[in-house]
Amino acid sequence: MPITIYNTLTRDKEEFKPLEEGKVSMYVCGPTVYNYIHIGNARPAIVFDSVRRYLEYRGYQVDYVLNFTDVDDKIIKTANESGEEVQVIANRFINAYLEDVETLGVKKATYNPRVTETMDEIISFIDGLIEKGFAYEVEGDVYFKPRAFEGYGKLSHQSIDELRSGARIQVGEKKEDPLDFALWKKAKENEIAWDSPWGRGRPGWHIECSAMAKKYLGETIDIHAGGQDLTFPHHENEIAQSEAMNGKSFAAYWMHNGYINIDNEKMSKSLGNFVLTRDILKKQDPEVVRFFMLSVHYRNPINFTEELLEGAGNSLDRIRNAYLNLEHRKQSSTNMDKNTDEWLEKISQFKQRFEEAMDDDFNTANAISVLFDTTKEANLYLQEKHTSPQVIETFQETLETLLEVLGIQVEQEAELLDEEVEALLKEREEARKNRDFSRADEIRDTLKDKGIILEDTPQGTRWKRASNEH
Repeated sequence: MPITIYNTLTRDKEEFKPLEEGKVSMYVCGPTVYNYIHIGNARPAIVFDSVRRYLEYRGYQVDYVLNFTDVDDKIIKTANESGEEVQVIANRFINAYLEDVETLGVKKATYNPRVTETMDEIISFIDGLIEKGFAYEVEGDVYFKPRAFEGYGKLSHQSIDELRSGARIQVGEKKEDPLDFALWKKAKENEIAWDSPWGRGRPGWHIECSAMAKKYLGETIDIHAGGQDLTFPHHENEIAQSEAMNGKSFAAYWMHNGYINIDNEKMSKSLGNFVLTRDILKKQDPEVVRFFMLSVHYRNPINFTEELLEGAGNSLDRIRNAYLNLEHRKQSSTNMDKNTDEWLEKISQFKQRFEEAMDDDFNTANAISVLFDTTKEANLYLQEKHTSPQVIETFQETLETLLEVLGIQVEQEAELLDEEVEALLKEREEARKNRDFSRADEIRDTLKDKGIILEDTPQGTRWKRASNEH
């Protein structure tokens, strides 16, 4: 079954056909690094990482580019307020971003280009647009002319006249048309700047991605992705610049993830419901946050609440507990199960259903539903009198593989217990064997005080650390 992608450009699902067999070029717009990322920035990092993982699972080699905007009005403002250099601030928040998304299970990009490291390519790109008649210079500023590019508005599905009605010329701007947008900004006093044919200055926002995509992936790429808020003007302007310059299609498929609401309200600083990713990660299991983000289809809005996050944690625990139950039962399983082939076929169908869900525009929500069904059947299988090691291992391997596609480990990393806790666990086991349930309960309470939660199951006693709420 082919992979289909909902293409924002055509507003339709299309069969995915990469430009080069076996390879995928993918560009994802990264953050402007003037602060720590909020939970809205974490969503595209997670969802497009899962897209990349699935493409790799399907055998593609993915060249994945995520850029950093490391010079911008917001960064300059932060630098002026703090007295630090622009690049000091940018480096700090780039490192923080990489740390946060790594914690969320996001794989390293093939390339992480920065604006400040792509200046020659940006200047050359702008120069080419001027030569071709798509841009012009006015007193050190350079502007792009959308009216000169046939098809402007095709991504946001707006006509040039509709776009014109919302455009304004700001004080100090010398552009010819309100729709024109900046490619190069003349340097202001005491502001970071680079030499160019038009004098010292720095790039506008939109040009950077066109230059970076061309440098690292070529003139036409397979997938361009980002948040829904980037559709217009950022991605619309990227298309205009790139196609005007290169004379060919910029990206075959445009993917955009939906917004995040906090307690049913759109997240914004003005509403005071602005949630930083690292604050969430201080008190939540990062894999639960990731699982939660993938429990809703990437194009739909997602409502972020403590209750829904807790529910996601419980759901992930169900899957992990089923895996652990399989592991416990494996020790006592035999080869006497007559229904082995039947169960192996059933597990194979779960894998097929998972792939069908992901093939349908990377529907992680439906893929997770398949994981729940797999878990349910695994638990039913463990109720059989005789079980086969082959079936148990196939259940486990399937859960491991499919969760890995979603960027989640089925087994949590074991944490070392200190000697005192290890001794108490052993003592409790002995007390239970000797039917000294009073002592066993006392030890359970002691461990609970130490943040260790015990769970007595038919397969034995398991423990986990209580989450640290701050």
